[in-house]
Amino acid sequence: MSCNLEGLNSQPPPQEGTLESGSSTRIFDKLQATIQNIINARANASSDIAVCQFSNDYYKLDQSNKHRILTLLATKYGVNRTNIQNLSQQYSDLCKAEKETKEEKNTPALYRTEHSLRSALTPLSVQLFKQINCQPGGLKFLVDMRADLRMLIEDQNLPAFRYLDTCLKEILETALSPALLELHLFTWEDPAAILEKLVIFEAVHPISNLYDLKRRLGSERRCFGYFHPSLPGEPLIFIEVALTRSIVGCIQDVLRNESPTPEDEATTALFYSISSTQPGLTGISLGKLLIKRVVGVLQQEMPKIMTFATLSPIPGFMSWLLPRLASESQSFSSSRMQQDSERKSLFKENLLHAQEARSLLESCRTAENQTAENIMWNILTFPRKELIRSESLQGVIKPILLRLCARYLLLEKRRGKALDVVTNFHVQNGALIERLNWMGDFSERGLNQSAGITVNYCYRLDKIEENIGNYLEKGIISSSSMLKDLLEPKSMSPG
Repeated sequence: MSCNLEGLNSQPPPQEGTLESGSSTRIFDKLQATIQNIINARANASSDIAVCQFSNDYYKLDQSNKHRILTLLATKYGVNRTNIQNLSQQYSDLCKAEKETKEEKNTPALYRTEHSLRSALTPLSVQLFKQINCQPGGLKFLVDMRADLRMLIEDQNLPAFRYLDTCLKEILETALSPALLELHLFTWEDPAAILEKLVIFEAVHPISNLYDLKRRLGSERRCFGYFHPSLPGEPLIFIEVALTRSIVGCIQDVLRNESPTPEDEATTALFYSISSTQPGLTGISLGKLLIKRVVGVLQQEMPKIMTFATLSPIPGFMSWLLPRLASESQSFSSSRMQQDSERKSLFKENLLHAQEARSLLESCRTAENQTAENIMWNILTFPRKELIRSESLQGVIKPILLRLCARYLLLEKRRGKALDVVTNFHVQNGALIERLNWMGDFSERGLNQSAGITVNYCYRLDKIEENIGNYLEKGIISSSSMLKDLLEPKSMSPG
């Protein structure tokens, strides 16, 4: 049986049904009244109809009016703080009276007040969301609405918007309980509409054509995803796995699959891509649940597999490194300085060790009046990154970049968590950083993001809970001795 994916797109289809600005504004006015009617009404047939109408009308709004609705929900449909204050005082008085009299006659009143407080602390917007979630298609609507809300937060990071986002996230986390998630193994026999979603939403290593897709679903490969019964035909998240004899460091070797490992000889499950399909589910830990579930399935299906690791990109390395090189370079040109003037101001730091700086200066003797940092900046920003692949510079630039990358992954933190988002994801799930791979991704994207370096995270099943505890409680990122050794500069010689 073959799969026909004619007309495959690399982008999601445009939203349909959006009205022009004037009509959208009229719909917005109508929605304000609908919101109030839904909240005031008890759960009945008429309120159900209003909820459905609200969802349909919301999808017709342009982005500006969607943001107006979200602003309305965040600012006008919260809690009654005066009521909360009165109930809190009433509860405090009851507790005080019970303590003084040492009698339990006030206990029923305490329970009633506690119940009233819980109700008062529930924002009106949450009541609306819960009613929407009870309707067919309601979960998908809330996911889409949260995606719009997160766009609004990117533009206006206000406390009211963040709180509304927290409320929506909590509702979605409850709706997406692990018991309700359905694990699916994708195959070439799946409907074309579902396979098209894999092509559209593959976020790490784009699927180039049908042959590439078929290869990723073939032997020596697995692709698993989560579905939810309320979102039929919509994979929420999916992960791609290569079955290999050992931990692989180069993503091009995995994607090309020129020397596949027979499945009965595979001892390693290499997770090389994980992609979410729903922006509205950002921050909900479906990835952790999926990895854990897939590990269990593979252990049961293939007992010979003893190693579970990833082959991961380092998307933030160059954006972290280049501004620091620029800030340390005393001969940085005024035009380049102007390009970086919008960046956050950075304190000067000794990014390169003295030995590394000498090696760079000796390897580029023709670069007069330039600092070592300026030389390195030029190497890393040269068009198409050809210089970084030059054999004459390998002996100098490779150990420097590997050391700086190890520092970035292990030591650079924000609020006690790893600065790199991929590192934070895996280490909070119990992985350790196993090794760095030089030229592990020599695609244009890989060179731009991380100078071609990739990283393997390893899930050692007997250490997962210990690693999670060390990270969440102490901020310690577990790593192999190789990573720790990279933090110290090595002796280098120009190529």
